[in-house]
Amino acid sequence: MVQESDRKIEVEIERNRVRIAVYHGEDEEIIKLTLEEAGDLAEELKKALDDYSRRKQVRID
Repeated sequence: MVQESDRKIEVEIERNRVRIAVYHGEDEEIIKLTLEEAGDLAEELKKALDDYSRRKQVRID
């Protein structure tokens, strides 16, 4: 039996850093990035999501 755990992501600004907290059930992962690193992550995430959207539209007959 697979138990479903709630996943929650919080993003906050702490001075000159971006704090990303990912909660899965009772576990948590915290990542602190500089503003530049956060910008790079945002760009890479956008590219990955755009790529996924394009691939999803391709049909194989």
